[in-house]
Amino acid sequence: MDPFIKSLALFLVLFNPFLMSIYLQDLIQELDRPTFLRVLLRACMISGFVFLMFAWGGEAIFTDILQVEFASFLIFGGLVIFLIAMQMLFIGSDAIKRMRGGNPEHISGSIAMPFMIGPGTISASVMAGSTLSYPVAAGNIVLALTLTVIMLMMLKYAFDIIKVRNASLLERYIDIAGRAGALLTGTIGVQMILQGIRHVT
Repeated sequence: MDPFIKSLALFLVLFNPFLMSIYLQDLIQELDRPTFLRVLLRACMISGFVFLMFAWGGEAIFTDILQVEFASFLIFGGLVIFLIAMQMLFIGSDAIKRMRGGNPEHISGSIAMPFMIGPGTISASVMAGSTLSYPVAAGNIVLALTLTVIMLMMLKYAFDIIKVRNASLLERYIDIAGRAGALLTGTIGVQMILQGIRHVT
């Protein structure tokens, strides 16, 4: 597979706009489309800056600047993802609301971290920077973020229509899908921990 396509596919799998829409369902329901778009764009700007930095610096950011092993980041990041998944599994979407608060300007940072910026996406940024030239890697990251915003806005539009027709069914679906998605999220967290352990050994 072409390295550019492979890297783009990896980013989209990690972002998972459909699953992200489940986690952001309260914002999708409460905010109008222009406000929701502004929130997403701010979150993407924050995330994009971080991804571009790691695509440029690679693992050297951890070893030379932060003076920690990249494996330590993978293990800790995996634990964070796992804990979020556990809250989603047993508490439901209310667990996500507790992680956010304030006006949309502040919510953007909460979406960027931990929903977009995580050990998986940072690892993908490092990989993109090592397998592609930096300009191509940067274009790859921007394209992945753009496609994510487009898909989330399409889901926002669809949810708005469904909510008007059958709000109770939508609430039930979101709760079930969110808890089911937590299983995948928790699995990714455990996988990151295992990768970190393997990196050490």
